[in-house]
Amino acid sequence: MDKAEKILERGGLNLTANRLRVMKVLADSEGPLSINDLYNKLETIDKSNIFRALNLFRESGLVHAIDDGCDSTKYELTAFTEDNGREMHAHFHCKICHKTYCLTTTPIQTPEIPDDFTIQEINYVIKGICPDCNKK
Repeated sequence: MDKAEKILERGGLNLTANRLRVMKVLADSEGPLSINDLYNKLETIDKSNIFRALNLFRESGLVHAIDDGCDSTKYELTAFTEDNGREMHAHFHCKICHKTYCLTTTPIQTPEIPDDFTIQEINYVIKGICPDCNKK
């Protein structure tokens, strides 16, 4: 069983051809991808099918969305801690090349909020210039 199949099974999802292909691209990616990025890599799957797969992955907790302020939501696999909690980390968005990077070594500390609120997601994006663009 490959990585994409294992991830889908973890989420309790049926293994359809489209889901497997979308998950494989996400699993092999070095960073978050937009629907357009996925569409360009999966030319034979239309955007509506990619969007439906991503929504299902989000509902299952397998993928999380990142709003990096560029009018295009990006998606990446959810990393889990040893006790099956969701690992939350910061992201870095380059203002020159528009690439978004995962900063997995920069954890997000959970803010204190009133007891009657429940945190479901935290979106922490740092914006600046990436190392590749700094060299230019």
